[in-house]
Amino acid sequence: MLEKVVIANRGEIALRILRACKELGIRTVAVYSSADRDLKHVKLADEAVCIGPPASSESYLNMPRIIAAAEVTDAVAIHPGYGFLSENADFAERVERSGFIFIGPRPETIRLMGDKVSAKEAMKAAGVPTVPGSDGALGDNDEENLRMARKIGYPVIIKAAGGGGGRGMKVVHSEATLLSAISLTRSEAKTAFGNDTVYMEKFLEHPRHVEFQVLADEHGNAIHLGTRDCSMQRRHQKVIEEAPAPGIPQKLLDEMGERCAKACRDIGYRGAGTFEFLYENGEFYFIEMNTRVQVEHPVTEMITGVDIVREQLRIAAGEKLAYRQEDIKFEGHAFECRINAEDARTFRPSPGLIKAWHAPGGPGVRVDSHIYSGYTVPPYYDSLIAKILTHGPTREIALMRMRTALTEVVVEGIETNTALHMDLFNDSEFVAGGTDIHYLQKKLGL
Repeated sequence: MLEKVVIANRGEIALRILRACKELGIRTVAVYSSADRDLKHVKLADEAVCIGPPASSESYLNMPRIIAAAEVTDAVAIHPGYGFLSENADFAERVERSGFIFIGPRPETIRLMGDKVSAKEAMKAAGVPTVPGSDGALGDNDEENLRMARKIGYPVIIKAAGGGGGRGMKVVHSEATLLSAISLTRSEAKTAFGNDTVYMEKFLEHPRHVEFQVLADEHGNAIHLGTRDCSMQRRHQKVIEEAPAPGIPQKLLDEMGERCAKACRDIGYRGAGTFEFLYENGEFYFIEMNTRVQVEHPVTEMITGVDIVREQLRIAAGEKLAYRQEDIKFEGHAFECRINAEDARTFRPSPGLIKAWHAPGGPGVRVDSHIYSGYTVPPYYDSLIAKILTHGPTREIALMRMRTALTEVVVEGIETNTALHMDLFNDSEFVAGGTDIHYLQKKLGL
């Protein structure tokens, strides 16, 4: 097992990684910015190293400082968590060239799946269904691009190959605006991602966002841990997640899960990963793969009993997967609410001093959070302060438990979006299950 791990992240995921390390007897090094010296995991880690000022570019995104922290503490591996450098192939490569273990996929795999065009080609080769589209980067031939759009059928969406998180996308409803949309997306992609490659896909109008969690080791073993429905989104950012995705035939889920596991074996994947799909009219369409642990991984843990972060650490140590596919049993249903430090109506960030914090409890309730009474939420980073999860033998019981849990939450001193979650868990369409990715936007009038 790994002797000492640098946790190259902050907040709740850093604390989550620290706890998994402790269970395995792994010593921990917390790296932190000067704004984060009071984070819970910084206080609990075996060692802590300040790597720079509050700005992410000078701390959590500063590769040399993170690697230097591993060197001075004699660590053997670096866990990137999610966000920041977790899907940066150059960082993974620099970590490994410096003699450390990167807890995640190989750099070449991150590059393959980080480029939307190459990822789509790899998935098609592996037999994973993809959205009808250009089957590669768009060229400069205007007539060819117009012909292609007519063949696919409007509306279409122009996407940046290096994009993500809702950035680098333009929906086109008619031929009149296609060429200008391609040009604009190319320009924006060059500025934002340093890569002006764009491609075209059919724009699905009422899809759900359904994803499959996978685990794979470097010995050729790969399994899937079922689905999550992440359709409740605002501006492409997930708000609520649940597992499993409701209302989809089990036979189809089993088939797609095995295709995802096979794709992992085909590309030599290593570690935890997530295949993200759009689901519409009984069909799955691959959109991207996240080559890291997801914010919403706990809902999968609650229905499978598999500790995903623990498995990441074991895989990085060179061990074989602890599970075979037939070992995975799906029990009950789980929800996750992302509690953010923001106004529930305007979504304006609300950093500041937490004067009081009370977490909910009871049967089937889990809270992943780094905050405490007296902690000051800094203004420099993502506003996520807690993840509240509930599990029950049925979707209805898990839903009722979440309603109860949300009424118990106390956060004084700052604003949170708890009221939005309470509204959604009493929304008749969400309660029925199967809302599409546009539902929340429409509900909020955005």
